[in-house]
Amino acid sequence: MVFIGSSAAISHTGKVRSNNQDSGYSGSNLFVVADGMGGHAGGDVASAIAVQKLEPLDQIYGSPVEAEAALKLTIASTAGDLIQIASKRPELAGLGTTVSSIVMVDDNAVIAHIGDSRIYLYRDGELTQITTDHTFVQRLVDSGRITPEEARYHPRRSVLMRVLGDMDPNPEVDTFIMPTHDGDRWLLCSDGLSGVVDEAHIGKAMRQGYAPGRTADILLKNALDGGAPDNVTVVIVDVGGQHPLFTGTPTIVGSASNPQGVVVPAARTVLPTSWFHPNRAAANEPTHFEPEPEYLQELIAEDRRRRRRRRLGAIGALLLLVAAVAGGLALFFSWTQTRYYVGADDDSVVIYQGIQQSIGPISLSEAHEDTELLLADLPQAYRTQVERTITARSLADAEAIVDRLRSYQLEPGEIDETLDDEEDGADDLSTPTPTVTETPGSDG
Repeated sequence: MVFIGSSAAISHTGKVRSNNQDSGYSGSNLFVVADGMGGHAGGDVASAIAVQKLEPLDQIYGSPVEAEAALKLTIASTAGDLIQIASKRPELAGLGTTVSSIVMVDDNAVIAHIGDSRIYLYRDGELTQITTDHTFVQRLVDSGRITPEEARYHPRRSVLMRVLGDMDPNPEVDTFIMPTHDGDRWLLCSDGLSGVVDEAHIGKAMRQGYAPGRTADILLKNALDGGAPDNVTVVIVDVGGQHPLFTGTPTIVGSASNPQGVVVPAARTVLPTSWFHPNRAAANEPTHFEPEPEYLQELIAEDRRRRRRRRLGAIGALLLLVAAVAGGLALFFSWTQTRYYVGADDDSVVIYQGIQQSIGPISLSEAHEDTELLLADLPQAYRTQVERTITARSLADAEAIVDRLRSYQLEPGEIDETLDDEEDGADDLSTPTPTVTETPGSDG
């Protein structure tokens, strides 16, 4: 059955790269994004060859399983082609490409994927990443050693663990079949988009409901606004929907769109090719590469060192925070010990050192002196003030308050005259606030 839906493809060099090493394809049933690697020429060739090899698969299949088998076989044969090219042109050694592709068969999406280009599904208002990146940092995420957010900014985020290239004649490609239905919106993209625009903004663009072409333009603009340090390729596929259906002419973008076809550069004298050669980056400007085992071991060791430094830094920051809090508490407690107040302890008047408040179960004061002045010997109004505590600015002030209390001490048999009106019948014993008396004839 012919796929019923609409699609669009777009590719851009970005703001930093001098050429476009991405390729994209949008046809009647086949949709592909390939992100080339291997330098100025190698990446162009690898991604274009991948799209060229996959293009004949844009046809009607009897079953999803048949389409899946065709994808596996074609991608494997593409690896052989890349190996032959690299053997004839040594300067292209190390060329390779990611491949993320979908073949629509009836109500199913047949997916093949290798590398770090991505396939997303937007369904019922939710954006879901369908493919898994074959990268070093994704392995760290899967093992719980870093978070997905940390992976976005990890210095080794472009190190590929799997890629379609000249180093492996039998590449391990993820293939699977997913049901799809009207209203689904599929997004295939290179990491020039996903590495710059986060999923929240991708989802926002997808849910606006524009036609695939306009939505692709919005996503490209988001990537360019974010700096676009790499090539950006976007393919959007709507299943069903109200937008115009496929017109019969496939859209090819990126390096595969070269009207002269795939051009393998002529051989030339070059330095020995190696990912570790000091001039390699300058000559070929690789954006991705598949590392050798020894290099992976060094990356793992480097990551351990980075995590150890990060852990030690966090511990150091925590210790500094604890020390600052402890120092602050110590200063605060030291200040409280310069304060005094008069209060009650059982049946007598006591001078306390500290302040009346507590921090949880911790009291910020302690008894400094039991005056041996009994509460029962004080008029009720003054007894109430003592029980509520009377603040003093210093020890001398506290002692002065006690002396005033002694002056109000009842003699045996004396009647408490404050009982009728406690508030008006007693003086305020707290330390008075000094007032400024203006001298007659002074200025102001």
